[in-house]
Amino acid sequence: MSTPISTIRNLGPAYEEACKRAGIHSAEELRSLGADTAYSRLLANGSKPHFIGYYVLVMALQGRPWNDCKGEEKKALRKRFDAIKARSFDAGLSEFERILDQIGVIEKSASA
Repeated sequence: MSTPISTIRNLGPAYEEACKRAGIHSAEELRSLGADTAYSRLLANGSKPHFIGYYVLVMALQGRPWNDCKGEEKKALRKRFDAIKARSFDAGLSEFERILDQIGVIEKSASA
């Protein structure tokens, strides 16, 4: 039986939904992938890069409060985030989708 992602401290329904869009369907699968691989998949599947979202995931998988990341640890996580973003986020595709949405080609979801 799989455990919902939202049962992990700091990760709520919105994060769980983003994970599902990236093909990550359980807390067990998320833990198995680890923060870096999971975040890469989130970016590759349309999530916008945000450093806080990344380090919240790292802290969550360590069972720590989301704001526990400070000092040198936070600087090291920033470097990891920047590397993940550079190899996983397609800014051109994101801009293309934004323009399609603007002109009404992409259907807005009911929650938007």
